[in-house]
Amino acid sequence: MKITFVTGNRHKVEEAVAVCAPRGITLVQNDCGYPELQEDDVAEVARYGAGYAANRLGCAVIVEDTGLYIDVLHGFPGPYSAYVYDTIGNPGILALMRDIDDRRATFRSVIGYCEPEQEPITFEGAATGKIAYREHGEGGFGYDPITEIDGTTFASMGAVKNEISHRARSFTKFADWFLRNKSI
Repeated sequence: MKITFVTGNRHKVEEAVAVCAPRGITLVQNDCGYPELQEDDVAEVARYGAGYAANRLGCAVIVEDTGLYIDVLHGFPGPYSAYVYDTIGNPGILALMRDIDDRRATFRSVIGYCEPEQEPITFEGAATGKIAYREHGEGGFGYDPITEIDGTTFASMGAVKNEISHRARSFTKFADWFLRNKSI
């Protein structure tokens, strides 16, 4: 069972393969891109992207969109997480959080799945933790060095990250659904 994963992020592909391959689902990366809506909800971004890519490529696809929602910042950066990361990075987020004790945050990942001429379906996973006081760890990518779950950053978790992360949870939901509904 082969599905096209539309993303330019090889790290996302590695995490998705770790969940899907043991279930017999092969993911093939395609970096064709898709227009990313400027929406306040990552689910809408994933839904639109999946529909667009499926119709453009003429095959079943998945896309994944992620948002980091920091409680004290009223959910910022949310669906704009990639832009904020590219603009101010982890040092900028840490600067915004300086002198703030309430560091609760939730990472949301939404998988959009779509076949050509069909309505997209979404699968969400979330991981709640907090923003660290400093970057820590050598692994992962993006916000992983400042996102803590139970006192350990994603960047310090190694393979454990792919058992508890927001992306692991959304891909697990997707893979379970796919195997129930699309396997022959």
